[in-house]
Amino acid sequence: MNKKEFDVLNLIRKKGKIPYREISKLTHISLGNISTIIKSFTTNGLICEKGITTKGIDVLSPYKVNNAVILAAGPSSRFVPLSLEMPKGLFKVKDEVLIERQIKQLQEEGITDITVVLGYKKELFFYLKDKYNVNIIINSEYNKKNNIESLYLAKKLISSTYICSCDNYFTINPFDQYEYQTFYASIYCSKHTKESYVTINSKDEIIQIENGREYGDILLGHSFWNKEFSKSFISLIEKYRDKGVYDNSFWERLLSDHLNILPPMLIKKYDSDTIFEFDYVSELRDFDNKYINHTESKIMANICLALKCTEKEIGGFAPIHEGMTNTSFVFTVRGNKYVYRQPGDGTEAIINRTHEKKALIAAKKYGFDPTFSYMNDSEGWKISTFVNEFREPDYSSIEDSKLILNVLKKLHNTNAPEIDWIFDPIIEADRTEEIIRTKSSIQMLDFDILKDRIHRIYKKTIGDGVNKCWCHIDTYK
Repeated sequence: MNKKEFDVLNLIRKKGKIPYREISKLTHISLGNISTIIKSFTTNGLICEKGITTKGIDVLSPYKVNNAVILAAGPSSRFVPLSLEMPKGLFKVKDEVLIERQIKQLQEEGITDITVVLGYKKELFFYLKDKYNVNIIINSEYNKKNNIESLYLAKKLISSTYICSCDNYFTINPFDQYEYQTFYASIYCSKHTKESYVTINSKDEIIQIENGREYGDILLGHSFWNKEFSKSFISLIEKYRDKGVYDNSFWERLLSDHLNILPPMLIKKYDSDTIFEFDYVSELRDFDNKYINHTESKIMANICLALKCTEKEIGGFAPIHEGMTNTSFVFTVRGNKYVYRQPGDGTEAIINRTHEKKALIAAKKYGFDPTFSYMNDSEGWKISTFVNEFREPDYSSIEDSKLILNVLKKLHNTNAPEIDWIFDPIIEADRTEEIIRTKSSIQMLDFDILKDRIHRIYKKTIGDGVNKCWCHIDTYK
C-alpha cells in the first residue's frame, strides 16, 4: 500500500464514506487519484457503503501504533522560576494540565498503552498512574544524563511507538491509531530561533538537522517510530550509552549524527498554530495571559514582596548553571537586573540562615558586598542585584594579588559586632558527617585516617594565640 492509499483508507476508517471533495481537501490528493483508489478499494472489498470493512482493517494492521512513551524526567532549567517549584509538564495551560491533556488526546485515538518516564520531582506525577492507568519508569540519572537515557530505560517498549514530550500543547489532536511511516512533527518558522531546523529531500526525508537558522522547518512536537526505525535507534543508544558521548545531549543529536545510517525519518508538517512548546516563561505568558499577572508561584510572590512590584513587571528569566547546593536565576524588574537564589534541598540542615543573613547585611554595611538586596532567613531564599561586568583575578599578577589581599586585610581587620558567633570548621564538618552517616555510609577511601590527621592538626591550633577575625569561607585560590 502506498502513502496515498493509506491516507484514503485510514480517513474512511475514521469518517466513514464521505464525498470525494472532502477526502481531497483532507488528504491533499487529487480527485482523479481518489476516484481510482476508491474503485480499487471497493473491488478488493476493503470498503463498502458503510465505510471500511474487516478486510480493510486487516490491511491497515501493519501500520497500527502500539503505544506511546512520554518523556517527563528533565528539570526544564530554562523554565525558571516556575520549574523550581513544579515540573513543566504539570503546569495548567488554558485550564488543562499539559501532560494530562496529551494523555487524554492519546486515549481518545485509542492509544491506551502509555508509559511516562519520570525523574525530577517524580512524586508529583505519581497520581497519573491511578487517574489514567499509565505505566511509570523512573530515570534516576535525570540530572546527569539527558533524555537518551530515558529512551534507553523504555527500550523494551519502543516499537511502532509515539515518542512524546510532556510539555507540548496541541490545539488539535495529532495522534492516530495508525501511522504510515517514521516521522517527526514539524512547523515552519519564519524567524531565527535556537530550535532544530531541518533540510529535507523531495520525499520529505530529513537529511540534515541544524540549530539556529534564520528560517525554515523546525522539529517541534511528537515523533513516531516504526518497528524498523525503533530497532535501529535503540541499537545506537546501546552502542554509545556506556561511552558517555551523548550524556548531555537530546536524542535529536544522536539522530542528527547518524541520519546516513538510520532508516529514513520524515517530517510531518503541521500549521504553526497547532503545536506549542514552552521553553521559557515568556512563551507561556504569550500563549496563556493568566501567567502575566498570576502564576500561582511562591517564588514570584517572594519577588513581588521583596521588590514591591507586580508579577507583570517581572521578566527576563535566565538560569544560572553555577553553584553547588543552590539553584539561581537572573530576572529583571523595571529595567533592573537581579539574581534570585533558591536554597537546595537539605541545605537547611547544614547552613544557619539567620547567621548568613546577618553576615550579608554586615558585608553590605561595611562595603564588601553592595549587591545584597533581600533575604528570607526562615526559608533561605535571597535576592541580589546582578553584576553586569567582572573578571576573575589573575593570581600570577602582582597588581591583582595586591588588590585581593587588600580586600581580605580590610575584611580581617573589620570589627563587626553583628557577627556574634564563631564558625568552627571542625565542629561543622563533624556535624555534616553525622548527617551523612544517618542516610548512608561514607565511601571515601581512608576517610577515618584523614579525619584523624585533621583533628590532630586542629588541636594544635587551639590556644595558639591567633585572634579570630571576620573571614570569608569561599576565598578562592
